[in-house]
Order: sequence, then C-alpha cells, then structure tokens
Amino acid sequence: MKARPRSWRSRMEAPGITISVRIQPRASKNGVSRMQDGSLRIRLTAPPVDGAANEALVKFLSDAFSVSKSQVEILSGHTSREKRVKISGKCEEDVIRLLNTAKQ
Repeated sequence: MKARPRSWRSRMEAPGITISVRIQPRASKNGVSRMQDGSLRIRLTAPPVDGAANEALVKFLSDAFSVSKSQVEILSGHTSREKRVKISGKCEEDVIRLLNTAKQ
C-alpha cells in the first residue's frame, strides 16, 4: 500500500501562529514592541531595498523565537510595511514571552 501524498490542507493546518507586524526599516537598532491595535512593531536596521528588510525580518523572528528561518514565512505584505507572518511550531504564549522580555 502506497502512502498518500500530503495535501495542501495538512500543510496549512500545521501548528503555528500568524501575527501582524509593522516594520520600521532603517532603525538605529533591531527591536520589538506592541502597538495599540495589537500588532507588533519590529524595528530593523536593514533598508527596505531589494528584499533586505524582509530577509532581516525573517532572521530577527527566527532568532527571537529560536526556530529555523524556514519556519518563518511572510504570508502577505512583501512590499509593504504591514505584514502577516506565520511562525511554525510556536503559539501565542511564545509571542507574549517575547514581548515581556523585549526592551521597549
């Protein structure tokens, strides 16, 4: 009996969390804080040129959540400051823990 191939639904249902972020490129230092609307503001030193800020965002989040870069996926907003990002294998408590340890 052959194993059934994984469908797109099984990949979409993988455990993880989707967060809304607002990027501030060319900041003096990398950092994170919570905005009033519940989204995260992430300050990055990278410029918003040729995808450098997106790469810096993926690296920043992978380091902050102790996951590999492949577990961080930008779902929407590739050319915008407003983005939706999925982090596989993490939950809401991990985001809260990140905010509690962040210097604001």
